[in-house]
Amino acid sequence: MSHSFIANAAPRFLDRSKTYLVVDDFETMRKVTAAQLRQLGADKIVLAKDGAEGLKILRSQKIDVILSDWNMPVMTGLEMLQAVRADENLRHLPFLMITAEAERPRVEQAVASGVTSMMLKPYAPGQLLERIEKALAAKPRKSVPLAPAVAAPVPATARPIARNERPTLLIVDDTHDNLLLLSQIFKEDYRVRLAMNGEKALDICQSDDPPDLVLLDIMMPGMDGFEVAQRMREHPTSETIPIIFVTAMTSQDARIKGMDLGAVDFITKPVDPDVLKPRVRNFMRYVDMRRELQADFDEMVENAKLREDVEHITRHDMKGPLAGVIGLIQGLMEDDVMGRKQIEQLKLMEETMLQAMGMINLSSELFKIETGRFQLNAVTVDVVDILRRLVDINRAAFSSKDITISVDTDVPVGQPQPMALCDAMLCYSLFQNLLKNACEAAPTKTKVGVKLFDKSPLVIEMTNRGAVPAAIRERFFEKFVTQGKSGGTGLGTYSARMLAQAQNGTVELAVSDEADTTTLTITLPRDPQSMPPSGG
Repeated sequence: MSHSFIANAAPRFLDRSKTYLVVDDFETMRKVTAAQLRQLGADKIVLAKDGAEGLKILRSQKIDVILSDWNMPVMTGLEMLQAVRADENLRHLPFLMITAEAERPRVEQAVASGVTSMMLKPYAPGQLLERIEKALAAKPRKSVPLAPAVAAPVPATARPIARNERPTLLIVDDTHDNLLLLSQIFKEDYRVRLAMNGEKALDICQSDDPPDLVLLDIMMPGMDGFEVAQRMREHPTSETIPIIFVTAMTSQDARIKGMDLGAVDFITKPVDPDVLKPRVRNFMRYVDMRRELQADFDEMVENAKLREDVEHITRHDMKGPLAGVIGLIQGLMEDDVMGRKQIEQLKLMEETMLQAMGMINLSSELFKIETGRFQLNAVTVDVVDILRRLVDINRAAFSSKDITISVDTDVPVGQPQPMALCDAMLCYSLFQNLLKNACEAAPTKTKVGVKLFDKSPLVIEMTNRGAVPAAIRERFFEKFVTQGKSGGTGLGTYSARMLAQAQNGTVELAVSDEADTTTLTITLPRDPQSMPPSGG
């Protein structure tokens, strides 16, 4: 028989030493998943009723694999995933989302949040084993900013099942009258196959032409429906075929046992055609949609992994050649043979290369900030020096607008300037983003003023003529709010706030319609060593 080789196949089991956390608000599904894990060899299983309880468990004991439902009260599976990926001690954990969610945007959210794998309900133990094994073998994924969808998915009802013009329904019952009745109900809509015993049903399910859905009686002589379902789940051809039990059994234990075997529904006899037909139709649609969604999801995860690899190449592998070019330029600048004109050209090349290197470094740091992996290594930074250098750069860049740019402080002449305690590169990028934005927004022949106030924390105000439009003030620091302006990416103010917050600082917007001005107020931690002496 087609299923007889099962006994010869080498059994695969989960690692008994690992601890598995099952998170689901539905108690029965927690029990079902736990039973399946034990069936697969797992010994250490911890249960949680929602994401908040799951997160508490994760922070109190060692867990190796997370299996979570999506829709839960208190904290959803997605929220739990995001919290896990933001936690330095937890972000490495494999996270398997088990869900009935079929909306592509929500799947994209899971991918963007760093989910390791995803399995759609219903599922078989063999599927669960395969997904867990792959999750354990995969390198840890991090959350990434969610990119806009390129195209909308084809509606599920428009996706035909490719193998046959009509989906196949297998009806299994030991009573001839029941087979005839059910066959009459469905023969107009589906290709119907019949089996009067479990052995015949397995032969069909494990053939080269398996059915798309099985209506399975439980109480049959010889091999009952539960055993048929168990055998189906043990075979790679039949393990994912949805099963609807059609039976006179009504006990809760029978229902739980059926769900444990991956049943999608439980219909009691006598059968009401008006109830059974729409259920079968919906699950047939779901079968096709599930195939497409699972394939889409797997492709999205692989694309996310590819994206991460490309980003790694961009951020790391490109820095070496750029550093080499900068070194060559600097070497040429020190050569006595070079004339003044050549030196000026080399300085321009050096500046361009340094800007490129700075953008790569900044993108790397922003990526770390967005994914919760950034660690601040604060040092003493001369903010006034940075601001003055940036003013010189932007004066040249915006010379065609004839903008006056000034830097001032409230520190008395002859007194040392206060220092910030932050990251020099992030500080440079923070002020460059904001100053460039101010210069772009300022009308021709107006002034952009920058002033530092000797306070703790340090306060820097940046003011330009031109009031930010009322329509975008509330969203000023969001991504792409200014996208489309000349030379802009729409990320300047967003990244500036991210950079400030990463350094324990702030950026706030104030607009005066009366004065037609926009003021950005930045705060940064002050270096205690630059504080004036007490009583001084």
